[in-house]
Amino acid sequence: MEIAVIGSEEFVLGFRLAGLRRVFVATSENYEKKMLEAMSSETVGILAVDSKDLQLLQPQMKQKVLDSIQPVVVPVGKDDSDLREKVKRAIGVDLYKTEDD
Repeated sequence: MEIAVIGSEEFVLGFRLAGLRRVFVATSENYEKKMLEAMSSETVGILAVDSKDLQLLQPQMKQKVLDSIQPVVVPVGKDDSDLREKVKRAIGVDLYKTEDD
């Protein structure tokens, strides 16, 4: 499974510099099409997206993306309150769990 990123050229640049190879460059005009392409890739396990770009999706598509398990979609750029749950769903382990929990 691969980690991929979708977004504007500026957004994906940092991921490219970090060595990420699966990159879907999208504009506001073709964002939904590129999202469908990324979501249908069988090799993508985690898909990083700019949280602002999710507003470009139709409400039903946005909900489908956020509820996706394969790939797990991780919005970047807002608080990570549900990141714990997404990681737990993706790998089956609660990485944030402490002995006190």
